[in-house]
Amino acid sequence: MCLLLIAGPAEAARDTDSYDGNIFALYAGNGSLVPPATTLKDALEKERTSVIVFYLDDSSTSKIFAPVVSELQRLWGREVELLPFTTDAFQGDDSQDPSDPATYWHGTIPQVVVIDGKGTVLLDEDGQVPLEVINAAVSAATGIEAPSEGSITISFNELNTEVMSR
Repeated sequence: MCLLLIAGPAEAARDTDSYDGNIFALYAGNGSLVPPATTLKDALEKERTSVIVFYLDDSSTSKIFAPVVSELQRLWGREVELLPFTTDAFQGDDSQDPSDPATYWHGTIPQVVVIDGKGTVLLDEDGQVPLEVINAAVSAATGIEAPSEGSITISFNELNTEVMSR
């Protein structure tokens, strides 16, 4: 008896709210972003600037924003703690602990929060936050000059886009 399994082609679509897997690996070419290398609590204790990004793997707006998060890692990876969190675990969490990422989540995605080493929120924006806006907040938090010539977006196929600072 012979069993023949025919598998259909795998499909991923950046502009749909379908689950395609890790959005950073698929849409930004950077699977190293998740899970975060540290916790918000550790970053605050070490007085390091934190960039929190709230997202969902099955959200088209998060998929479109993924290359921006990847570029943040390239630009600031040694100077800040980049903390991308999927929001599934924060549903219904009304924490008020400043070391708990749920404290900062508004219930929307994507959302970017920049917290300086003293625990002060310098940026808290929802949606497709421009890289330049995030860079300005990180620069204010770290005292390191941000790239001055803005950024460009390069799309090299229907799935992958790269955001690069100039």
